[in-house]
Amino acid sequence: MSFDEFQFHPHIIAGITACGYTAPTPIQREAMPPILAGRDILGLAQTGTGKTAAFVLPLLQRLQAGPRKKIRALIVAPTRELAEQIHENIGTMSGQTRLRSVVVYGGVGKPGQIKKIREGAEIIVACPGRLLDHLNDKAINLREVEVLVLDEADHMFDKGFLPDIRRIMKHLPNKRQNLVFSATMPAEIRHLAEDILNDPATVQINHTEAVTTISHVLFQVTKENKTAMLKSIMSQEKMTTTLIFTKTKHKAKSLALHLEKSGYSATSLQGNLSQQKRQQALDGFKNGTFKVLVATDIAARGIDVSGISHVINYDVPDTVEAYTHRTGRTGRATRTGEALTLAANEDVRMIQTIERTLGKKMIRRNVTGFVADAPCEEPLKTREERPIRKKYTPARSGRNKRTRATSFDFGIPVPAQRQ
Repeated sequence: MSFDEFQFHPHIIAGITACGYTAPTPIQREAMPPILAGRDILGLAQTGTGKTAAFVLPLLQRLQAGPRKKIRALIVAPTRELAEQIHENIGTMSGQTRLRSVVVYGGVGKPGQIKKIREGAEIIVACPGRLLDHLNDKAINLREVEVLVLDEADHMFDKGFLPDIRRIMKHLPNKRQNLVFSATMPAEIRHLAEDILNDPATVQINHTEAVTTISHVLFQVTKENKTAMLKSIMSQEKMTTTLIFTKTKHKAKSLALHLEKSGYSATSLQGNLSQQKRQQALDGFKNGTFKVLVATDIAARGIDVSGISHVINYDVPDTVEAYTHRTGRTGRATRTGEALTLAANEDVRMIQTIERTLGKKMIRRNVTGFVADAPCEEPLKTREERPIRKKYTPARSGRNKRTRATSFDFGIPVPAQRQ
């Protein structure tokens, strides 16, 4: 299948060529026909599948005809980085259409944004908080919006934006096309979709499955030795551009500083940075100034950097969906990539859950020459090295007997759960 089958305007075809697209991805093949037909959409797809183009290209086709210099489309994103990324993609795809977009988010001055909006734009790409500020100041009029796009709706919920979204919708006309995209479908997002979507077409592209071009590798390590092992891995693996995930903002900052002091060109992307610092970190990672970016899950939303060779889970994520999002940053657009995970005994259950979703075990790999620093110098025992223990039998009568579930050769059995 080619993009010619969608009968895009020649100016939009020129944008597709400028982006280097040759054939539509599965999400594009499935989502674009109903969007072009004017239907509402509920799209479920993982990161790195070409989702942005799936809604931007039909949007440009619609806006190509009709009035100019009026806000006719609103795209809402959960983070500044994602909003900026969508805005940049629109700029590339819309090059010859002369359609304009303006990006709106906090952390920068309002006057500059208002000036660009008043100069005339057909598309607003916005984060909820700053958009509401402009609406309350009556600096933006959304009464002629024809299309509303909510991108990464599950992370709107994660960041507590759903009340803001509902307030924003009060400023929109009732008659409009609604496109909701999400990687997961928690109850709150499903309720929101039910409220705003009218007879939607549902497009689901393996939204919880990992990208098949990624190798998934597991390193077992004690919690105290993660940083030492990380540096050993980075010194031995052939890494070009590396994205490292931590659970907390503090850890992202401290780990990036530690790696920088160790000679790596590293920086962090986390919520405590000013918008200017965040943009500098992201731009530096994109242009190759920094080879290593340490980020939290929320801060990494919208990172779309081609050629990321490795994603490293310094901390194991709390959900399979988060693992899929993280690892999907590599292996994009049919390229191959490696996802490396540092896991301790406490991560056994989550690793088992991730492996069930992958449909296979992660590749177990050791680090050549690695010496645990402290306090645990003793390597984790394999199943064969473990002392034999009696099976667990519940004390109460009437309970089903359950043996302990063993860890993935980490040496610590997982206690059985009472039924």
